Amino acid sequence: MGPRQIVLALHTLISIHQPVFLWGAPGVGKSQVVAQVAAERGMVLRDIRAVLLDPVDLRGLPRISPTGTAVWCPPAFLPDASDTSQGILFLDELNAAPPLVQAACYQLILDRAIGEYRLPDGWTIIAAGNRDKDRAVTHRMPTALANRMVHLDFEALLEDWLAWAREQGIRREVRAFLRFRPKFLHLMDPASQDRAFPSPRSWEFVSRILEAEPAPEVEYDLIRGTVGQVAAAEFTGYLSVWKDLPDVEHVLADPCGTAVPAEPAALYALCEALGLLASADTIEALADYALRLPAEFGVLLMRDCVLHDTALAGSAAFARWAESNAEVLL
Repeated sequence: MGPRQIVLALHTLISIHQPVFLWGAPGVGKSQVVAQVAAERGMVLRDIRAVLLDPVDLRGLPRISPTGTAVWCPPAFLPDASDTSQGILFLDELNAAPPLVQAACYQLILDRAIGEYRLPDGWTIIAAGNRDKDRAVTHRMPTALANRMVHLDFEALLEDWLAWAREQGIRREVRAFLRFRPKFLHLMDPASQDRAFPSPRSWEFVSRILEAEPAPEVEYDLIRGTVGQVAAAEFTGYLSVWKDLPDVEHVLADPCGTAVPAEPAALYALCEALGLLASADTIEALADYALRLPAEFGVLLMRDCVLHDTALAGSAAFARWAESNAEVLL
Protein backbone atom coordinates (compact mmCIF):
# COMPACT_ATOMS: atom_id res chain seq x y z
CA MET A 1 0.00 0.00 0.00
CA GLY A 2 1.18 3.50 -0.78
CA PRO A 3 1.16 6.37 1.73
CA ARG A 4 -2.22 7.66 0.55
CA GLN A 5 -3.83 4.25 1.03
CA ILE A 6 -2.11 3.82 4.39
CA VAL A 7 -3.62 7.14 5.55
CA LEU A 8 -7.12 6.01 4.53
CA ALA A 9 -6.64 2.63 6.23
CA LEU A 10 -5.43 4.25 9.46
CA HIS A 11 -8.44 6.56 9.58
CA THR A 12 -10.70 3.50 9.36
CA LEU A 13 -8.82 1.47 11.98
CA ILE A 14 -8.52 4.39 14.40
CA SER A 15 -12.29 4.90 14.27
CA ILE A 16 -12.79 1.39 15.72
CA HIS A 17 -9.67 1.45 17.96
CA GLN A 18 -8.16 -1.50 16.09
CA PRO A 19 -4.41 -2.00 16.72
CA VAL A 20 -2.35 -1.99 13.52
CA PHE A 21 1.26 -2.74 12.55
CA LEU A 22 2.95 -0.89 9.67
CA TRP A 23 5.67 -2.90 7.92
CA GLY A 24 8.13 -1.08 5.68
CA ALA A 25 11.75 -0.61 4.69
CA PRO A 26 13.85 1.95 6.57
CA GLY A 27 13.20 5.53 5.50
CA VAL A 28 9.88 5.08 3.65
CA GLY A 29 8.04 7.46 6.00
CA LYS A 30 6.08 5.26 8.40
CA SER A 31 6.37 7.62 11.37
CA GLN A 32 5.59 10.68 9.20
CA VAL A 33 2.33 9.11 8.02
CA VAL A 34 1.27 8.30 11.59
CA ALA A 35 2.03 11.90 12.60
CA GLN A 36 0.04 13.17 9.59
CA VAL A 37 -3.01 11.10 10.52
CA ALA A 38 -2.81 12.26 14.15
CA ALA A 39 -2.70 15.89 12.99
CA GLU A 40 -5.60 15.41 10.57
CA ARG A 41 -7.76 13.94 13.34
CA GLY A 42 -6.63 16.46 15.96
CA MET A 43 -5.27 13.66 18.15
CA VAL A 44 -2.39 13.63 20.61
CA LEU A 45 0.58 11.53 19.45
CA ARG A 46 2.75 9.65 21.96
CA ASP A 47 5.78 8.29 20.11
CA ILE A 48 7.40 5.48 22.11
CA ARG A 49 10.53 3.67 20.90
CA ALA A 50 9.87 0.12 22.02
CA VAL A 51 13.49 -0.86 21.41
CA LEU A 52 14.55 1.41 24.30
CA LEU A 53 12.23 -0.24 26.82
CA ASP A 54 12.82 -2.99 29.36
CA PRO A 55 10.01 -5.48 30.00
CA VAL A 56 9.18 -3.87 33.37
CA ASP A 57 8.98 -0.33 31.96
CA LEU A 58 5.42 -0.70 30.70
CA ARG A 59 4.15 -2.00 34.04
CA GLY A 60 5.84 0.80 36.01
CA LEU A 61 7.09 0.76 39.60
CA PRO A 62 5.29 -0.37 42.77
CA ARG A 63 4.56 1.80 45.78
CA ILE A 64 2.92 1.02 49.09
CA SER A 65 -0.65 2.31 49.39
CA PRO A 66 -2.12 3.67 52.67
CA THR A 67 -3.67 0.26 53.23
CA GLY A 68 -0.28 -1.42 53.07
CA THR A 69 -0.76 -3.10 49.68
CA ALA A 70 1.48 -2.64 46.63
CA VAL A 71 0.11 -0.38 43.90
CA TRP A 72 1.76 -0.09 40.51
CA CYS A 73 2.57 3.42 39.24
CA PRO A 74 2.37 3.45 35.41
CA PRO A 75 5.15 5.24 33.49
CA ALA A 76 4.63 8.88 32.51
CA PHE A 77 4.91 8.09 28.80
CA LEU A 78 1.58 6.25 28.87
CA PRO A 79 -1.51 8.50 28.70
CA ASP A 80 -3.07 9.10 32.09
CA ALA A 81 -6.06 6.90 32.80
CA SER A 82 -8.13 10.02 33.53
CA ASP A 83 -7.16 11.64 30.20
CA THR A 84 -10.30 12.35 28.17
CA SER A 85 -8.46 13.53 25.03
CA GLN A 86 -8.11 11.35 21.93
CA GLY A 87 -4.70 10.13 20.95
CA ILE A 88 -2.43 7.61 19.26
CA LEU A 89 0.02 5.49 21.23
CA PHE A 90 2.70 4.85 18.61
CA LEU A 91 5.02 1.91 19.38
CA ASP A 92 7.77 2.50 16.83
CA GLU A 93 10.37 -0.18 16.10
CA LEU A 94 8.30 -2.70 18.04
CA ASN A 95 9.77 -5.72 16.26
CA ALA A 96 13.29 -4.43 17.02
CA ALA A 97 12.56 -4.72 20.72
CA PRO A 98 13.69 -7.89 22.54
CA PRO A 99 11.09 -10.68 22.70
CA LEU A 100 10.39 -10.05 26.39
CA VAL A 101 9.49 -6.42 25.64
CA GLN A 102 7.22 -7.53 22.82
CA ALA A 103 5.61 -10.00 25.18
CA ALA A 104 4.98 -7.18 27.66
CA CYS A 105 2.94 -5.46 24.94
CA TYR A 106 0.53 -8.41 24.52
CA GLN A 107 -2.01 -7.28 27.06
CA LEU A 108 -1.66 -3.58 26.30
CA ILE A 109 -2.31 -4.10 22.58
CA LEU A 110 -5.19 -6.57 22.80
CA ASP A 111 -6.88 -5.72 26.10
CA ARG A 112 -5.88 -2.02 26.19
CA ALA A 113 -4.55 -2.69 29.68
CA ILE A 114 -1.43 -3.85 31.45
CA GLY A 115 -1.68 -4.82 35.08
CA GLU A 116 -3.82 -2.21 36.81
CA TYR A 117 -3.33 0.36 34.05
CA ARG A 118 -6.10 0.97 31.50
CA LEU A 119 -5.61 2.81 28.21
CA PRO A 120 -8.12 5.70 27.98
CA ASP A 121 -11.08 5.08 25.67
CA GLY A 122 -10.10 7.75 23.14
CA TRP A 123 -6.68 6.23 22.42
CA THR A 124 -5.59 3.84 19.64
CA ILE A 125 -2.40 1.78 19.41
CA ILE A 126 -0.34 1.85 16.22
CA ALA A 127 2.95 -0.02 15.90
CA ALA A 128 5.58 0.02 13.16
CA GLY A 129 8.81 -1.68 12.26
CA ASN A 130 11.22 -2.66 9.51
CA ARG A 131 11.03 -5.90 7.57
CA ASP A 132 13.38 -8.79 8.36
CA LYS A 133 14.73 -8.80 4.78
CA ASP A 134 15.95 -5.18 5.01
CA ARG A 135 19.01 -6.02 7.12
CA ALA A 136 17.58 -3.94 9.94
CA VAL A 137 17.72 -4.88 13.61
CA THR A 138 14.64 -7.04 14.11
CA HIS A 139 13.41 -9.90 16.27
CA ARG A 140 10.86 -12.36 14.99
CA MET A 141 7.47 -11.23 16.23
CA PRO A 142 5.74 -13.88 18.37
CA THR A 143 2.61 -15.20 16.68
CA ALA A 144 0.54 -14.36 19.76
CA LEU A 145 1.45 -10.69 19.35
CA ALA A 146 1.16 -10.67 15.55
CA ASN A 147 -2.35 -12.08 15.76
CA ARG A 148 -3.44 -9.11 17.87
CA MET A 149 -3.00 -6.56 15.05
CA VAL A 150 -3.94 -5.73 11.48
CA HIS A 151 -0.79 -5.79 9.33
CA LEU A 152 -0.23 -3.27 6.51
CA ASP A 153 2.72 -3.25 4.11
CA PHE A 154 4.01 0.26 3.44
CA GLU A 155 5.55 1.04 0.03
CA ALA A 156 7.12 4.27 -1.20
CA LEU A 157 5.13 5.50 -4.23
CA LEU A 158 6.42 8.40 -6.28
CA GLU A 159 3.20 10.35 -6.86
CA ASP A 160 2.23 10.16 -3.19
CA TRP A 161 5.69 11.31 -2.15
CA LEU A 162 5.69 14.17 -4.67
CA ALA A 163 2.36 15.42 -3.35
CA TRP A 164 3.74 15.33 0.19
CA ALA A 165 7.01 16.95 -0.90
CA ARG A 166 5.21 19.90 -2.49
CA GLU A 167 3.33 20.55 0.74
CA GLN A 168 6.51 20.28 2.81
CA GLY A 169 8.55 22.61 0.60
CA ILE A 170 11.04 20.00 -0.62
CA ARG A 171 13.24 21.72 -3.20
CA ARG A 172 12.05 21.68 -6.80
CA GLU A 173 15.26 20.16 -8.19
CA VAL A 174 14.91 17.19 -5.84
CA ARG A 175 11.30 16.61 -6.90
CA ALA A 176 12.11 17.04 -10.58
CA PHE A 177 15.04 14.60 -10.37
CA LEU A 178 12.92 11.90 -8.76
CA ARG A 179 10.21 12.37 -11.37
CA PHE A 180 12.93 11.88 -13.99
CA ARG A 181 14.58 8.92 -12.18
CA PRO A 182 11.81 7.42 -10.01
CA LYS A 183 13.80 4.29 -9.15
CA PHE A 184 15.94 6.42 -6.85
CA LEU A 185 13.05 7.36 -4.57
CA HIS A 186 13.82 4.25 -2.54
CA LEU A 187 16.64 1.98 -3.62
CA MET A 188 17.98 -0.28 -0.91
CA ASP A 189 20.02 -3.41 -1.48
CA PRO A 190 20.23 -5.38 1.80
CA ALA A 191 23.35 -7.15 0.47
CA SER A 192 25.18 -3.89 -0.25
CA GLN A 193 27.86 -2.63 2.08
CA ASP A 194 27.05 1.02 1.35
CA ARG A 195 26.17 2.93 4.51
CA ALA A 196 23.90 5.44 2.72
CA PHE A 197 21.07 4.72 0.30
CA PRO A 198 18.27 6.77 -1.30
CA SER A 199 14.94 6.83 0.52
CA PRO A 200 12.12 9.35 1.02
CA ARG A 201 13.73 10.31 4.32
CA SER A 202 17.23 10.77 2.88
CA TRP A 203 15.93 12.91 -0.02
CA GLU A 204 14.37 15.19 2.55
CA PHE A 205 17.85 15.47 4.08
CA VAL A 206 19.29 16.33 0.64
CA SER A 207 16.74 19.13 0.28
CA ARG A 208 17.76 20.55 3.65
CA ILE A 209 21.45 20.32 2.70
CA LEU A 210 20.83 22.28 -0.51
CA GLU A 211 18.88 24.89 1.46
CA ALA A 212 22.02 25.40 3.56
CA GLU A 213 23.99 26.31 0.36
CA PRO A 214 27.07 24.14 1.03
CA ALA A 215 30.45 25.06 -0.43
CA PRO A 216 30.83 23.59 -3.97
CA GLU A 217 33.85 21.51 -2.95
CA VAL A 218 31.85 19.58 -0.32
CA GLU A 219 28.38 19.49 -1.91
CA TYR A 220 28.89 16.16 -3.70
CA ASP A 221 30.37 14.48 -0.63
CA LEU A 222 27.45 15.62 1.49
CA ILE A 223 24.93 14.26 -1.02
CA ARG A 224 26.88 11.00 -1.41
CA GLY A 225 26.90 10.58 2.36
CA THR A 226 23.12 10.99 2.36
CA VAL A 227 21.85 8.92 -0.61
CA GLY A 228 24.87 6.83 -1.61
CA GLN A 229 27.37 7.05 -4.44
CA VAL A 230 25.21 6.00 -7.42
CA ALA A 231 22.25 8.24 -6.61
CA ALA A 232 24.57 11.14 -5.72
CA ALA A 233 26.43 10.87 -9.05
CA GLU A 234 23.19 10.95 -11.04
CA PHE A 235 21.69 13.74 -8.96
CA THR A 236 24.72 16.03 -9.17
CA GLY A 237 24.83 15.44 -12.93
CA TYR A 238 21.17 16.40 -13.04
CA LEU A 239 21.88 19.58 -11.08
CA SER A 240 24.21 20.76 -13.86
CA VAL A 241 21.28 20.39 -16.28
CA TRP A 242 18.93 22.12 -13.83
CA LYS A 243 21.21 25.17 -13.60
CA ASP A 244 21.19 25.61 -17.40
CA LEU A 245 17.39 25.58 -17.81
CA PRO A 246 15.61 28.47 -19.54
CA ASP A 247 14.47 31.09 -17.09
CA VAL A 248 10.84 30.42 -16.20
CA GLU A 249 10.05 34.13 -16.42
CA HIS A 250 11.27 34.10 -20.02
CA VAL A 251 8.97 31.16 -20.76
CA LEU A 252 5.97 33.02 -19.33
CA ALA A 253 6.88 36.24 -21.15
CA ASP A 254 7.60 34.60 -24.53
CA PRO A 255 6.23 31.04 -24.63
CA CYS A 256 6.44 30.87 -28.41
CA GLY A 257 10.02 32.12 -28.64
CA THR A 258 11.83 30.63 -25.63
CA ALA A 259 13.98 27.62 -26.51
CA VAL A 260 12.76 24.11 -25.69
CA PRO A 261 15.46 21.92 -24.09
CA ALA A 262 16.43 18.78 -25.99
CA GLU A 263 17.50 16.65 -23.00
CA PRO A 264 14.72 14.66 -21.26
CA ALA A 265 16.28 15.48 -17.87
CA ALA A 266 16.03 19.18 -18.60
CA LEU A 267 12.43 18.83 -19.82
CA TYR A 268 11.41 17.04 -16.62
CA ALA A 269 13.05 19.76 -14.56
CA LEU A 270 11.48 22.58 -16.54
CA CYS A 271 7.97 21.08 -16.41
CA GLU A 272 8.28 20.71 -12.63
CA ALA A 273 9.32 24.36 -12.26
CA LEU A 274 6.63 25.71 -14.61
CA GLY A 275 3.83 23.66 -13.06
CA LEU A 276 4.36 25.46 -9.77
CA LEU A 277 3.67 28.80 -11.48
CA ALA A 278 0.29 27.77 -12.87
CA SER A 279 -2.52 30.24 -12.26
CA ALA A 280 -5.34 31.94 -14.09
CA ASP A 281 -2.84 34.60 -15.19
CA THR A 282 -0.18 32.19 -16.50
CA ILE A 283 -2.17 29.29 -17.97
CA GLU A 284 -2.35 30.88 -21.44
CA ALA A 285 1.44 31.09 -21.68
CA LEU A 286 1.92 27.63 -20.17
CA ALA A 287 -0.53 26.06 -22.61
CA ASP A 288 1.25 27.75 -25.54
CA TYR A 289 4.59 26.41 -24.32
CA ALA A 290 3.12 22.93 -23.69
CA LEU A 291 2.04 22.79 -27.35
CA ARG A 292 5.71 23.14 -28.36
CA LEU A 293 6.93 20.35 -26.09
CA PRO A 294 7.16 16.67 -27.01
CA ALA A 295 3.69 15.21 -26.41
CA GLU A 296 4.54 13.32 -23.21
CA PHE A 297 6.12 16.40 -21.66
CA GLY A 298 3.23 18.61 -22.71
CA VAL A 299 0.93 16.20 -20.85
CA LEU A 300 3.27 16.28 -17.83
CA LEU A 301 3.31 20.08 -17.74
CA MET A 302 -0.46 20.50 -18.05
CA ARG A 303 -1.10 17.77 -15.49
CA ASP A 304 1.17 19.57 -13.04
CA CYS A 305 -0.68 22.81 -13.74
CA VAL A 306 -4.03 21.22 -12.88
CA LEU A 307 -2.57 19.55 -9.78
CA HIS A 308 -1.35 22.97 -8.65
CA ASP A 309 -4.74 24.61 -9.32
CA THR A 310 -7.63 22.28 -10.19
CA ALA A 311 -9.78 25.18 -11.44
CA LEU A 312 -7.44 25.51 -14.43
CA ALA A 313 -8.94 22.33 -15.95
CA GLY A 314 -11.95 24.45 -16.86
CA SER A 315 -9.99 27.23 -18.55
CA ALA A 316 -10.17 27.98 -22.26
CA ALA A 317 -6.38 27.59 -22.55
CA PHE A 318 -6.49 24.09 -21.10
CA ALA A 319 -9.37 23.15 -23.41
CA ARG A 320 -7.43 24.44 -26.41
CA TRP A 321 -4.38 22.42 -25.46
CA ALA A 322 -6.48 19.28 -24.77
CA GLU A 323 -8.16 19.58 -28.19
CA SER A 324 -4.76 19.77 -29.90
CA ASN A 325 -3.58 16.69 -28.00
CA ALA A 326 -6.76 14.61 -28.16
CA GLU A 327 -4.91 11.62 -29.67
CA VAL A 328 -2.49 11.56 -26.72
CA LEU A 329 -5.19 11.87 -24.08
CA LEU A 330 -7.41 9.09 -25.46
